[in-house]
Amino acid sequence: MVDRVLVVAVHGEIDHDVQDVLSQAMLTDDGRTQPRIVADLSGVTFMDSSGINVLVTVHRRVNAAQGWLRIAGAQEAVVRLLNMVGIDEIIDCHPPSNRPSNT
Repeated sequence: MVDRVLVVAVHGEIDHDVQDVLSQAMLTDDGRTQPRIVADLSGVTFMDSSGINVLVTVHRRVNAAQGWLRIAGAQEAVVRLLNMVGIDEIIDCHPPSNRPSNT
């Protein structure tokens, strides 16, 4: 948790095999604060409809509790999917950081 915001960093593929684990990780809430979640998708290489379903479900649950879900750092292929299905219209999506590398 960072400043009472749950940051969930996801790596690899989001598909049917991991949807339950992802959902449980994102819906963890201590009950003392508004559920505020950032899904860091910078490490996600693939996402199918299972990932979309998790994001929509989490968004609805945290919205009902006066909280929010943000998506951060998604790679281009994932951003295209989010845009295609309209997720970017209901969930704030923030692009990857354009910070220069230290190399």
